[in-house]
Amino acid sequence: MSAVSFLVIFFITPVFIKYLNKRGKVVVDYHKPGKPNVPRPAGPVLLIGIVISEIILYFLIQDIKIISVILSTIIAFIIGYIDDRKTMPGWFKPVALIFAAVPIIVLGSHGNSLGLIFDSAFIPVLYIPLILAIMPIVGNTINSIDVFNGVASGFIIITMMPLLVSVILFGNITVFLMGLPLLFGTIAIYQYHKYPSRIFLGDSGTLLLGSMYAGLSIAGNSEIIGVIALLPAVMNSFLFLASVKKIVEHRQVKNRPVSISEDFKLVASKERSAPTTLVRLILARGPLSEKEIITKILILATFSSVLSFISIVIQYFFMKGIISL
Repeated sequence: MSAVSFLVIFFITPVFIKYLNKRGKVVVDYHKPGKPNVPRPAGPVLLIGIVISEIILYFLIQDIKIISVILSTIIAFIIGYIDDRKTMPGWFKPVALIFAAVPIIVLGSHGNSLGLIFDSAFIPVLYIPLILAIMPIVGNTINSIDVFNGVASGFIIITMMPLLVSVILFGNITVFLMGLPLLFGTIAIYQYHKYPSRIFLGDSGTLLLGSMYAGLSIAGNSEIIGVIALLPAVMNSFLFLASVKKIVEHRQVKNRPVSISEDFKLVASKERSAPTTLVRLILARGPLSEKEIITKILILATFSSVLSFISIVIQYFFMKGIISL
């Protein structure tokens, strides 16, 4: 299934890039000299490759969890695609993504316990609102980290590693197999999204990636492990919301957190009213090029994924009785 996802996305993307260019579906890449136009969004290609793979998997295994995650992913894609076509208010994506959690709840693809590092909490009543919160949070977290070439796709590739390990240990083999099309599909799109980008993901792409990641973590009893892996992106969202104090689109913010110098290096804003973001913190020690910032963000993703792996080992040893409180 992973091969299908990879090959479909890898070979369709160049054709889709030409189509978007021909239709004028492009946006300006402000971080590069000459400010080139880059086609957007890549969401439809991701959806086609991943959904085809998941449908094939369903016919082979016939597990309802596959259908629930497919439906959640499609709903998240539609929400993002609406925002790609028309600029929606800041509340739209967080509120609309609640509906992406509904298939997982209605089709019963979740458990009743939240897996903790040293134990699990049996919370059948509280688990439903928790699921309704996880989907918007993770979806918008990946959306908000998509600020430079290849960051969102690279971030998902790195953080999928501990999630898949956790799912196969604490979830089940079906959810593990469901995660492979997302991983290999993202690897395929990364070849075109990485610096310098030949296509941008758009909201349809980032919300699809984030929401499917969330769906897999819920269906695979690995929510906490997934959150630990996403810590830099979660911190970015938290810093932005804490400084702005309301839900708004990044493009609606008047004072930008960073600016671009004449040599196209990024500089942290000195304006007090500018939002605090992960990139602004990275630039606190001095200007950096876009490629340098991308590297630092992906290093942070690697570090948080290592922490996630350590958490998996601790949880596994505790579950086996090797260690105890």
